[in-house]
Formats: sequence, structure tokens, C-alpha cells
Amino acid sequence: MRHLSVLGKYFWKYRLRLSAGILFVVLSNYFSVLSPQLMRFIINYVDKALSLTKHDFVENAGEYDVLVQKVIRWIDQERTVAQVVVVGSLVILGLALLRSFFMFLMRQTIIVMSRHIEYDQKNEVYAKYQQLDTSFFKQHRVGDLMNRIAEDVSRVRIFTGPAIMYIVNLVSVIALSVFFMLQSSKELTFYVLIPLPLLAIIIYFVNNTIHKKSERIQEALSDLTTNAQESYSGIRVIKSFVQEKNMFEFFRINAETYRKNAISLAKTEAVYFPSINLLIGISTLLTIMIGGLYYINNEHNISLGTIVEFVVYVNMLTFPVSAIGLTASMVQRAAASQKRLNEFLDIQPEIQDSPDAKDVKLEGNIDFNNVTFTYPDTGIVALKNFDLHIKKGEKVAITGRTGSGKTTVAQLLLRMYNAQEGSIQFDSIPIEQIRLASLRNQISYVPQDVFLFSDTVENNIRFGIPHASKEAVREAAKIAGLEKEIEGFANGYDTMIGERGVTLSGGQKQRISIARAIIKDTAIVIFDDCLSAVDAKTEKEIMSRLNPYLEDKTAIIITHRVFSLLQFDRIIVLDEGAIVEQGTHEELMRIPDGFYARLYARQQEGREG
Repeated sequence: MRHLSVLGKYFWKYRLRLSAGILFVVLSNYFSVLSPQLMRFIINYVDKALSLTKHDFVENAGEYDVLVQKVIRWIDQERTVAQVVVVGSLVILGLALLRSFFMFLMRQTIIVMSRHIEYDQKNEVYAKYQQLDTSFFKQHRVGDLMNRIAEDVSRVRIFTGPAIMYIVNLVSVIALSVFFMLQSSKELTFYVLIPLPLLAIIIYFVNNTIHKKSERIQEALSDLTTNAQESYSGIRVIKSFVQEKNMFEFFRINAETYRKNAISLAKTEAVYFPSINLLIGISTLLTIMIGGLYYINNEHNISLGTIVEFVVYVNMLTFPVSAIGLTASMVQRAAASQKRLNEFLDIQPEIQDSPDAKDVKLEGNIDFNNVTFTYPDTGIVALKNFDLHIKKGEKVAITGRTGSGKTTVAQLLLRMYNAQEGSIQFDSIPIEQIRLASLRNQISYVPQDVFLFSDTVENNIRFGIPHASKEAVREAAKIAGLEKEIEGFANGYDTMIGERGVTLSGGQKQRISIARAIIKDTAIVIFDDCLSAVDAKTEKEIMSRLNPYLEDKTAIIITHRVFSLLQFDRIIVLDEGAIVEQGTHEELMRIPDGFYARLYARQQEGREG
């Protein structure tokens, strides 16, 4: 239960709905418990009037509720027996209608409140996802994250709605019923309530079992969701390697684990709920048996009406008490889910704004001062004592073999990670003193791994600038060498490109990603190997248009190829996280057996071949 204490902020936020809902539950049950008292009066009235039995009992008005006393005085006004029965029945019908009305209001307040809390909680979880840094998403599976925002939040909603409603209903029904039962007959009430302590013991022991099994079910469901999500996302790879059977077997094993855990919980609940109903049945049996003996022996002022009243009370208690098991299961499942949510919500992002961070307009000067960086999740040293100074407006190419640290430079500039040693500065301002949103808004970045959303071409291009004009979108597409191809699509810029751009070629996806960066029109541009999937002719066209666009910008082009059409002020060659060569194209070509010279020679041979 302690895991659910964090929901207090939501209950406080919606305290008016919650308070009104609790009031409606109590009123609904109040009008419900009045009916048995009227039944008692009517049966005793008929019994006396028609002399059906010879038992003597004293009708004590103090045993009735104040409202029932007033109704009895109104009914018992020189009416015939038939009139008393009819009028009394109509009053009971009226009480049932009042109860139903307040039940309607009860659901309109408590259940609606739970939907508001679910909405707020999903927003809180999603906002947390947005805050967390890159390393978190490398360590957690997408399926598990999706399961937390969907399944776990939904189970918590069941607690904040139906479970709260059942708990209040249970407390109020038991309190009102037991109060009036004691008013009517303390002796009979004692025997009726005998099974309840046993019921409490069963609930106590079974709840722990339900909680543990619920946690296992949620973990198995996360594995199942992750498996399905990865299979859907990688379906083309699965088919190309003919791994459908193996993936199905993997999914079947996860599904079997989930099935076994779910059946285990169902078996526990299958024993739990009938046991509760059995105890309720024993209470009914004791009411009739003990009450009947008292009535036959003319003891304790028990009448036919009293026995009927108690039977109705016990029947009224049947659903609330039997719902103890269901409610306990809801609470335990919600606690297990909220525990998983708390574990995630309590994580503090490693990358966040420092207290003295502020908005800064970037001019384009960049400095790496003796930077060393090791990836926390793998322990790979990506950069070692890295020094690089780029002036405003410079065009710098960074090349090197795979794993040399090229992409890490871009990741550090965007502050996806913090450097463990050294410092990074923009215009002589430490990167930690610049607000993250301000920093990233002023850098146009084309990542190595292109990601497109399941939306139109136009919306994908203006993703970073949602209110960009159609003219700006078309100009960005033109610079990226994509304008003619988009116009050839069936719906032009309104063409839906499918999940992750599945309907486009690799080159088209890369160019949309380039256009997305171009439309931001920032002072700093970073291209991370973004032309690997385009042919030489398209590359030449894009480069010829990028030259004037990059004229007044600081540009960092990360590549494993040599772009002869783009004039660089400097070319940096990385190897094992350190700069091994740097200079202009001409200077690097003069280094005997240099890495850059060999790379350029291989590229030229490839083109000639």
C-alpha cells in the first residue's frame, strides 16, 4: 500500500469530486438500509393485524431510524392492512429510486475522477520519458516502457476508481447495517457476524500471494510486449533471414510464461471468492436458524419482521463483503503496478539544466578542451584527451574508421552525454551553463540513424519548426535534393510515409532528415554521415546546394567519405578517440601513407571501377 501513497497529490487535486463521490456512496447506502426496517414494520403490522401468530413482541420505535419513524407515523394513520402494504411498498420503491440516483452520481464523480487521474498520470509518465537522457533508453526496452504507460497506469486507474468506490461502499454498508442490526437485536447480530473474523484472516494471507503473483504477471507482460514490438519493428529483417519460426517460438515461450502466471493468479482468486461467498452464506444460515429458534421460543423479542430484516441486511452485505476479495486484488495489482511506475519516476536524468543555466544565443565558436569520454553502459573509451577549436563560420569535416569517436563528438555537442573529463564551450561559455532547450534549438543535427514519423512528408520536414510555412518546407526539400521526387509522389508533400518511413528508400529518408535540419536555419549545423545511402549524382546535387546554405554557418560534417565538392577549412582524422591527422585537403594529401590520403585513394579507385 505504501507504493500507492504517491497518489495523494491526485486525490487532493480532485478532492471535490472525491468528497462528493464519498457523500453519494454514503447517501446511496443510507437509503438502502432503510428498506429492511420498513419491511420489518410492514410484516409485523400485518402479523399483528391479522393475528397470524400468537407470539408476543414489543414494537420499539427507538429501534428504527429517525426518518423511518416519521414514515411509519405517516403510513399508520387509520389505514387498512392492504393500504399499509401498498403505501409501504411504494415508499420502499421510492427509497430504491433514491438509492439508484445517488449510485449514478457516485459513478459520475469517483469513476470520472479516476479517468482524470489516469490522464494526468499518463502525461506525467510521458513527460518523464521526455526528460530522461539517452543512456536510460539504451538500458531499458521499449516494450517495457510502453507497458508501464499503458498497462500499469490502467491498473492504477482501477484502484483510483472502482477500488476506492468499493472500499467506501463496503465501509458504509457494513457500518450502517451493523449499527441498525445492533439496534434491532444484539444477540442475533453477534451470531451473524461470527464468520467475519475468519474472513479477515483469509483476506490477510491471500493478499500477499496475489501481490507477488501480480508483480510476476506484469514482468512477464513487459517481456511479451517487448518481444512483439521488436518483431513488428524488425519484420523485414526477420523475413529476409527466414527467422519467422524462431521468432514465433521465442514469442510462444514468453506467452507461455505469461499464461502460467495468469492462470496461477486465477486459481488463487478462484478459491478466494467462493470462500468469501461461503462465509456470507453461513451468515444467512445462522440468521434464519438462530432467529427462527428465538422466534419459536419467544425469546429476545424476535419477530418475523426482525428475521426478514436481518436476512435482507445479510443479503445487502453479500456483494460488498464478497467484493473484499475483488477489491483486495485490485489494490494489490495497483500497488504492484505503482511500484514499477515509482521505480521509473524516481529516476533522475543525468543530463539536466544546472541551477545557473540560462538561454544563450550561439554565434558558432566551439571548443573541446582536453575532453575524455567513456560510454557508461559499455565502458568503451570514445574520446581521449580530445582538443578541437572551431571558429564561427568554419566548415570542418571529421572522418575516421568505424568506432573512432566521430559520432561521439556530435553527441557531446548536443549534450546527450556529459564529458567525464575536460570541458566543452560555445562562445567561451561552458556547455553546462546553457539551457538544454536553448542549446539544442540552435543546432541543426542530422543523425546517423534516420528516424521518420508515421506522418506526411511535410510534417516530417517541419518537425523541429511545427509552424514553418509551406514555402520554407519546399525550400528545405529543394536544398536537400528531394523536391522533384516529392512532387512525383501521389499526394506530394501530403503523402503518408508509413512507420519509420517504410515506404521510402534509404536515400529519400536521409534527405528528408537533411531537410528537417535545414529548415531550422541555425548558426551551427552537424551532419553525421547523412549521405551514405545516396548515389554519386544525387550527392553532387546536394553538395552544390549545401555550399551556399552553409556559407555563414559553423558546419561539422561527420563522414567516412571524402566530399570533394564541399570546401572544408579543416579536415579532422580520428582514430581510437584521438586526432591523428588534421589540415586542409591538400595538406593531408601530402602526408606520406596518411589515413586520409589512403581513404581518398580508395574512394577514387572505387569510382573509377
